[in-house]
Amino acid sequence: MELLTELHPLEPFFPAGAKLLMLGSFPPQKNRWSMDFYYPNLQNDMWRIIGLIFYGNKDYFLLETGKAFCKDRICRFLEEKGIALSDAAGEVIRQKGNASDKFLEVVTPIDIQKALQQLPACRAIVTTGQKATDTLLELLPAEEPKVGGYCEFDYSGRRMRLYRMPSSSRAYPKPLHEKAAVYEQMFRELGLL
Repeated sequence: MELLTELHPLEPFFPAGAKLLMLGSFPPQKNRWSMDFYYPNLQNDMWRIIGLIFYGNKDYFLLETGKAFCKDRICRFLEEKGIALSDAAGEVIRQKGNASDKFLEVVTPIDIQKALQQLPACRAIVTTGQKATDTLLELLPAEEPKVGGYCEFDYSGRRMRLYRMPSSSRAYPKPLHEKAAVYEQMFRELGLL
């Protein structure tokens, strides 16, 4: 049986003046989405991590029903803070038909040159998992940072940082508050908090 390639279903979210580009690997299948945006799965803790850090409330980005994230609230936050979102892969093959990065084959990575041209104020990239990190390292003149850390590199005359954050997936075995502490340190270092 031939496995089919899947194109990224979302446009990059690049607000004007964005200073940070966050890259996951690739969205889960559509039946796991609670909204049409990045990190849409309710089982993914990215928006809980961000809510905890910036608002002291892990449920800040949830709708009142608790069954979906609020895309409008998330987009307003990202625009206000200057945070861009995309994914490290533009086209993939799901070898097992699930959302696991372990079984995700990247066919076409992000066009990082084009992305950074569209984000002239961007001085930092963060990857939110190993697959995103591995994919990006094939495209950048950067060393792999340890989880929670960063490395500096030069790209087209820009001095940049590449941060490697823990995965926000619940499959990554670390409690929410511990993941949030690692992300909080990054946001502080970048002057976003």
